[in-house]
Amino acid sequence: MSLACESRIYVFGAALLIALTICSRTFGDRGGSHFMASMTIAGVAYLLAVREVFRGWGARATQVFPRRAVLVGLVLAAVWHIEFLRLPAGADDDIHRYVWDGRLQRLGYNPYIVVPSDPAVATLHTQETRTLNNRDLTSLYPPGAELFFRAVTAVHESTFALKVAFVICDFAIALVLLDVLRKNGGRAHLVLVFAWNPLLAIEVAGSGHIDIVGGLLLLISVAALVRKWQTIAALAFGLAVAVKFLPIVLLPLYWKRIRIRDAAIAAAAVALLYVPFLDHGRIPWGSLGTYVTGFRFNGPLFAILHHVMPSQLLAELALLAGLATATWMRRQSLTTEGTELRRRNATELSLGESMSIEAFAWPMAASLLCAPVVFPWYLLWLLPFLTSASTWLIIVWTVSIIPTYLMWHLSRVSGTWGTLPVWVMVVEYGCLAVAAAIIIFRRCRSATVANPNEV
Repeated sequence: MSLACESRIYVFGAALLIALTICSRTFGDRGGSHFMASMTIAGVAYLLAVREVFRGWGARATQVFPRRAVLVGLVLAAVWHIEFLRLPAGADDDIHRYVWDGRLQRLGYNPYIVVPSDPAVATLHTQETRTLNNRDLTSLYPPGAELFFRAVTAVHESTFALKVAFVICDFAIALVLLDVLRKNGGRAHLVLVFAWNPLLAIEVAGSGHIDIVGGLLLLISVAALVRKWQTIAALAFGLAVAVKFLPIVLLPLYWKRIRIRDAAIAAAAVALLYVPFLDHGRIPWGSLGTYVTGFRFNGPLFAILHHVMPSQLLAELALLAGLATATWMRRQSLTTEGTELRRRNATELSLGESMSIEAFAWPMAASLLCAPVVFPWYLLWLLPFLTSASTWLIIVWTVSIIPTYLMWHLSRVSGTWGTLPVWVMVVEYGCLAVAAAIIIFRRCRSATVANPNEV
């Protein structure tokens, strides 16, 4: 790695530090002009940094990315995480619901049954839980998330304690990802693509969202697959699904990678998590049905099709989109593995060699693209798996989604949560369309250069 290239990495890191520090100073007005300006600068600096990281130091690179640059990058990420960690969460952020759910469980109540606005439980509220959002709805989080809330609030009942726990999970992802990357070709520097993403500072250290816990469990599952620890891989995957249901679309990627016995163990473990919350022998879903049928935010495909199809069917189509993508990617990997085995004249291929962890991002991205609600923190699930240039489109999405923060400013001004302006979605998904067009054009041009005689 040349000194000039290394210097550019440091410049982009410094730009991120300055921009995110300004964001932290204006965090109380997310979506305001100063916040949006600094967040945009942070997003651009991040994309430039990612391009530099990918350029020349990919899987086939001959140059070695210096360890000191990785270390400096991780230290910088820790600094801007601390900047946001010390700030209070927004008055109506989801983290207040997390505190409430954990508190209810420790007091012997079922969060899937108790409605926060019920006058009968008014005395159970604390100063932090009185401002929780959607007070007329019971909880919708799966049991893995609920038990996490209970465990953290048992140590200290506060939004700050939960944010600390989430940041610890964030740092744990970086450590596990370093191990996975080393196992998959020694590309440890790609951890910066994860650690430098601005969404981590805002949605983990700032607002605090449970999605980062699910992302950690899912990455642990992938790391276990790389090491052929199939039981651990299955259990970690089951726990990730028990945090939020999104990774269920990844099931096809586990085909022939885990044993049926291990899948059964994982399914039994998830079922056991529901036992403390059973309501007269019935599995509790809380307000999940209301969420699917009534909540809308930043889902253009869902909004368009909603005029001709019922919400329940569209939600199922979003699930099918993710499953279909995962099935296609698994078939592609099986074909690649078979070709590699024949080339080597071998009978077994190392699981670590045969896996592409980027494949775990695309099915979830496809499902989210068709979902009725796409909040910025939903993309946290994708971040640990953006480890090659093949995921550029998703990387761009993690930045193009920044304009949606305008909704927080508008709701603060109006006092109510309204509809996301159409132009915001045009900008967000328009950037994705442009990025996709550029990627397709470059691939076609590369194919033409490689095969000039083909028509």
